[in-house]
Amino acid sequence: MSEDSSISNSDKLLLAAIDLIASKGYKGVTTQEIAAAAGFSEKTLFRHFGSKQNLLEAAFDRFHYAEEMTRLFDEKLIWDLQTDLLLISRTYHEIMNRNRKMIMISMKEADNLPGFSERTLKHPRQFIRILTNYFTVMSGKGKLADVNPEIQAYSFISMNYGVFANTLDIGTISLEAFITESVQTFTRGLTP
Repeated sequence: MSEDSSISNSDKLLLAAIDLIASKGYKGVTTQEIAAAAGFSEKTLFRHFGSKQNLLEAAFDRFHYAEEMTRLFDEKLIWDLQTDLLLISRTYHEIMNRNRKMIMISMKEADNLPGFSERTLKHPRQFIRILTNYFTVMSGKGKLADVNPEIQAYSFISMNYGVFANTLDIGTISLEAFITESVQTFTRGLTP
């Protein structure tokens, strides 16, 4: 881990936990190892988080995409369907790829930790709500065909998540080509 003084002690612990749990699994790493990797004592880890599960949950909350996506919807959309969906899709993939280790941990460990599975669903549910709201507003502006906004939000998110989850197997198609063409198709289907 780099010695970046601008990173808080809590974030150093969170990042160390993500790196170690991604490589060794939740059960394969100790709080002592996490603390040492972050440059702290185990006592410091417990003072900040109380337990390894609390640490992992805090990492998930801190570095997942809900906050960034909410800010994007609040500040950067221009209410043009194709332009907005391109921005949403590109931002989603940027965030998901940046947090790939954490996402892989959540896939592997969701069933092994009490309550963690529910917590991992918090961000996708929030994303579905804000995208559903966007489609509802676009419909009200006459810029969206007569469709169920929630189903369209699920469809859009599922399509993008599917590509994220399978990027290693995507072959000769670039992510940008996928985003561009899928958004064009989605836009054609939703334009009145």
